[in-house]
Amino acid sequence: MIQLTTLTVTLSMARRFNASDKAVYEAWTNPELMKKWLFTQQGTNQVAKNSLREGGSWEIIDRREGVDFRAIGEYLELKPPHKLRFTFKMPQFNGLEDRITIWISMVQNSCEMTFVQEIVVPHEEGWTEDDIKRVSAEFSNESHEGWSLMFENLRKLVEIE
Repeated sequence: MIQLTTLTVTLSMARRFNASDKAVYEAWTNPELMKKWLFTQQGTNQVAKNSLREGGSWEIIDRREGVDFRAIGEYLELKPPHKLRFTFKMPQFNGLEDRITIWISMVQNSCEMTFVQEIVVPHEEGWTEDDIKRVSAEFSNESHEGWSLMFENLRKLVEIE
């Protein structure tokens, strides 16, 4: 049997929005807004719900080409409208759980959001250092690409015209 081990890769991103810190925080925590951009889109969203309290859970189910993709997690820290920490996993792929931290602050008339994801990367025992670096880079690049698309949808949702 192959032994599976993990390592953690940290992905950091920052975005500035022409929006208030409250609007961005609400987009992360209000299911009616979450279903429009977070791991889903309004047209493909099947479920967007949460229990907004530390220790509470959140869940999003998105249907793509007839397949349901489920993202779930637990809120670890809620400090509206400036900080949000939660776990993230997609059980259909693996049981590994990432941690995400969001910092939101007003900068003049705009809002700056700093995003950090601690990505748990699985690897098999016996992999070389190069194998591990390659897989870690793939996880980081794929996550960066996915979040970039989601953050563009977030921008469209929260920015003041």
